[in-house]
Amino acid sequence: MHGESTSPSKPLVLEVAEGGFWLSLAGEKLYLAFVDFPWFVGASMTQLNDVHWPSADHLYWPALDVDLSVASIRDPAAFPLMAIVEKPE
Repeated sequence: MHGESTSPSKPLVLEVAEGGFWLSLAGEKLYLAFVDFPWFVGASMTQLNDVHWPSADHLYWPALDVDLSVASIRDPAAFPLMAIVEKPE
């Protein structure tokens, strides 16, 4: 059927903690530490849960304008932070 996602399930935020959040992706639990992914600091649950999975290695949060490779979540050290992000006031 045209227009259907090829992803097995929708990504789901499982828990938000002081240092980051857990994301379920096709049964895999991934942790996104705010130190590694500062774009999510101060994000609301609505913004975090509005995550799209357009391809196997691509996640997109439209409300935050954040695109991430799933590989970068699995191994943040392999993808050094290249942008400076100002902390929300």
